[in-house]
Amino acid sequence: MAKFTTEALRTVALVGHGASGKTTLTEALLHKGGMIQATGTVERGSTVCDFDPLEKQYLHSLRSAIVHLDHANTRIHLIDTPGYPDFIGQAIGALDAVETAAVVINAQSGIEMITQRMMSWAAKRKLCRIIIVNKIDAENIDLPALLKSIQDTFGKECLPINLPAEGGKRVVDCFFNPAGEADFSSVEQAHRALVDQVVEVDEALMSVYLEKGEVAPEELHAPFEKALREGHLVPVCFVSARNGAGVKELADVFVKLLPNPTEGNPPLFYRGEGEKAEEFRSEPDAKKHVLAHVFKVVNDPYVGKLGIFRIHQGTVTKDTQLYIGDGRKPFKVGHLFLLQGKDHVEIPEAVPGDLAAVAKVDEIEFDCVLHDSHDEDHIRMRPLEFPTPMYGLAIEPKKRGDEQRISDALHKITAEDPTFHLDHDASTHETVIRGLGDLHVRSILDRMASQFKVEMNTRPPRIPFRETITARAEGHARHKKQTGGAGQFGEVYLRVEPLARGEGF
Repeated sequence: MAKFTTEALRTVALVGHGASGKTTLTEALLHKGGMIQATGTVERGSTVCDFDPLEKQYLHSLRSAIVHLDHANTRIHLIDTPGYPDFIGQAIGALDAVETAAVVINAQSGIEMITQRMMSWAAKRKLCRIIIVNKIDAENIDLPALLKSIQDTFGKECLPINLPAEGGKRVVDCFFNPAGEADFSSVEQAHRALVDQVVEVDEALMSVYLEKGEVAPEELHAPFEKALREGHLVPVCFVSARNGAGVKELADVFVKLLPNPTEGNPPLFYRGEGEKAEEFRSEPDAKKHVLAHVFKVVNDPYVGKLGIFRIHQGTVTKDTQLYIGDGRKPFKVGHLFLLQGKDHVEIPEAVPGDLAAVAKVDEIEFDCVLHDSHDEDHIRMRPLEFPTPMYGLAIEPKKRGDEQRISDALHKITAEDPTFHLDHDASTHETVIRGLGDLHVRSILDRMASQFKVEMNTRPPRIPFRETITARAEGHARHKKQTGGAGQFGEVYLRVEPLARGEGF
């Protein structure tokens, strides 16, 4: 396998609402990059990313999938994420592994709930953002109105970097190409708007532009990256994953215009704990000590526990010894992998910007930091904000004796999914599983049955109602019982009254 330097890497998370075509677009990009012979479809269950049996049954992604392709002497790491609200935790977790969030919009449906949330979450993590309008060849769509809606919702910095032509059969570049014919708007006008937006972040270049009236695209590379990092520009690309229109052009945009790991905003880390914790940024230098962040954990039925991490600093080889967080006992990287959907491609080393994986290291957990310095204090990354799982079901095994197997399986799933919680309610003596919605919880129950071969009865959790004293009351009672011997006697005077709310008992 070819080796790539950090400067020749791109990392992109495809995010957006369900049914926007992220998995199909990933398939088209893999085919264009020569990684697969023919494109699969979600309907036939033949895509690289939706390889899980449940994903084939549900006909949509349930978990994020990592793939890579090589294009124009550059390696593009892609993370295809689920888009339905019940599985949004997988998409949020992918944000810490990439420089760029590519928000995919269905041209037929327009801007949807998850579209807005992912734009907001990506901006909060200071990621570069790009909008991809997919399905431009669909019927009954109004692309000019959709572009206006994007600019009204997310700002005037959302500018088309290419435009559809010939009724959505191809696209025409607007950045490197100053003129051409498009289905709507003007290529020349779009080119001018892009250049105007980019030169605003570089005063020296703006002076040249105002003086000459034009700037060569090569001179715009550095200010273009700066505009992306600062959120001053959000390029809009048009594509059809089904007919291939704009797919090669999209790969070209990834390579020519998106930041490599040395150009993106470096993530924030903390060293130490409590008030003494120090903030610091990673440096994408292959020669420095290793800093990597585990953004996904998978319990593979064949390989075992798989820790998937983004390298932010240093180089990891198959003999590297790594520490986990503040752990004092290192583990040795026996085998280092790149993931291609369900396939694991063994590699000799990984550099800053690579998304790699190690297997059979039970101590690895989601969101932990891997490093190779034994004298480092507790290192962690700025935590992600996940939605709180609110939908719960009480569970119990259908068969007696399955309790331990169910417990083991649930703890494995909890380790993979930050939005799935397992609780034991001491007051009702119930085990309750909680997720982001009915579909989320049902998919986990289906997985328990299919992968772990255990079945459970479910019911709504009981609510542990409590009574409280609401008014002042007094009482007197006397107890007498004489059946021979000493007998029994007791007398009680009782007075109760409520305290104000919050004052305790």
